[in-house]
Amino acid sequence: MRLWETIKLALKSIRNNKLRSVLTMIGIIIGISSVIILVSMVSGSAQGITSQIRSLGPNLITVNLYGGWEKRLSLSAIEEIRLLSGVDEVAPTIPTNVTLKKERYVQNVVVTGTTSKLLTIRGMNLSNGRFISDLDHEGRRSVAVLGANKARELFGFANPVGGSIELDGNTYFVIGTLEAQGSSMGNNIDEMIMVPLSKAVALSGNMEIKMLYIRAQSEGLVNPAVSQIDSYLERYFQADVKVYSVTSQKQLLETLSSITGILTMMLGGIAAISLIVGGIGVMNVMLVSVSERTKEIGIRKALGGKKKDILIQFLIEALVISSIGGILGVIIGMAGGKVLDSVGIPMAYSLDIILISFSFSLVVGIIFGIVPAYKASKLGPLDALRHE
Repeated sequence: MRLWETIKLALKSIRNNKLRSVLTMIGIIIGISSVIILVSMVSGSAQGITSQIRSLGPNLITVNLYGGWEKRLSLSAIEEIRLLSGVDEVAPTIPTNVTLKKERYVQNVVVTGTTSKLLTIRGMNLSNGRFISDLDHEGRRSVAVLGANKARELFGFANPVGGSIELDGNTYFVIGTLEAQGSSMGNNIDEMIMVPLSKAVALSGNMEIKMLYIRAQSEGLVNPAVSQIDSYLERYFQADVKVYSVTSQKQLLETLSSITGILTMMLGGIAAISLIVGGIGVMNVMLVSVSERTKEIGIRKALGGKKKDILIQFLIEALVISSIGGILGVIIGMAGGKVLDSVGIPMAYSLDIILISFSFSLVVGIIFGIVPAYKASKLGPLDALRHE
């Protein structure tokens, strides 16, 4: 029997039992669409996070200081870190809670004290005015730089540069505003208020540096610089427990890639269960089909049909059902992804995942179609003709 004639017979059988065929395909459709949507969702989220990390530059190293240790990191220690092999610049930060007042506006906010190097190390851009300078830090000047959202919140559409705000009752003059940048490294830069490091010490009453932003001299020197910084801090604190962590962008990207891979495998595996359930449905329907068409099988065998022909016929029918289900699953998965993307959930489609999912549906059709096809091919002509 020719292949095309067998496919036409399979399609005719599907048309004659539309409802049963659709119900059979549902498991495969759900499995394929789930794999595509879930994996695309994970990939889209991973790409968004990766883009944020990469936007900070491949040379960025961050040091988080946990506190709870008597010894604090001094400015002279920060200078020694800057002189380590592979290190280009260092920007310390001191966050402190203060009361912000602007006319009738009163709010408790976190103010970040830092130095002039933070602007370039973090890759931030000014929209107006200038950033904190070394002279501001050394002279303990009461100046502030505002994030985009905070500037709009306090000054509306007016230019904040030259204006003033009150922090814990002291007047600070706004010298610059930042371009909108959004959240990065756990901080929403658009909501930040930055002052010279020396003023943050005065506001908080202590010299407790919480984080260092460090730029390596080149991407190739990031790992050596991380090792140098880690060794220095270990000697500096000489603590029984780890009171700091040193992280590079490269390490973050590697960790993200590993987590994404694990999530993709887990979600793909969960969704693949639907395909297996769908395969069982295909097998059950094909077994019913064999029972209903026993007489037809007997006639074909009596007319010279071989076991191989009957086997191939029922395998192709199972394959056609699973392939149609796979195609519908791909279409529904892509459409569902578009809907989620339109409501703000990032999606990233992968042709490889689509092809693998569709191929898996074909494999399921073949595997679960073998038993019914083999049963049909084993029927004897006389037994089949006496059926009913």
